[in-house]
Amino acid sequence: MPESNVTAAMSEAIGRQLSRRVSFPVGESDIRRWAIAVYYPQEPPRQFWDEAYAKSTRYGGIVAPEDFNPFAWMAAEQEEPPAEIGENDPDRTELMLGIPGAGLKFQLNGGMEVRYGSRMRPGDVITSVNRLSGYTEREGRLGLMLFTVMEDSWTNQEGDLVKRTRMTLIRY
Repeated sequence: MPESNVTAAMSEAIGRQLSRRVSFPVGESDIRRWAIAVYYPQEPPRQFWDEAYAKSTRYGGIVAPEDFNPFAWMAAEQEEPPAEIGENDPDRTELMLGIPGAGLKFQLNGGMEVRYGSRMRPGDVITSVNRLSGYTEREGRLGLMLFTVMEDSWTNQEGDLVKRTRMTLIRY
């Protein structure tokens, strides 16, 4: 059994960018449709669809629900990983960075944590930058488990943080 699954190259890669996407400008109609879908069968809150009402709120206009995804259908710009890197390859994170992975066979979602910042508004262009945040390890019943954390930060065109998601991948 290895002392560690984390190689020197993996340690040196912490903080590097895995992917970057830029959205098309957020449209009022996109926000309305998202809110209708999310709150169905109830009527969505008025700040998501009623301009006159939204102007009277602390937001001063229509805002998107916090879980709105401007990348749901497509992105204006997106860096694609090489086609030979499989979507479910346990070494996908490292292969996207051009380094060998740990060579583990199994993986599962270890959870996510989301922090919200500024609300998205019509006209906003959102940039998503996903980075390798770090590695930790722990002994499990099936051997040494590798916990990989990736952090995806969304900012608007003003540079304001809109959302930060930390996802943990467990490999063994």
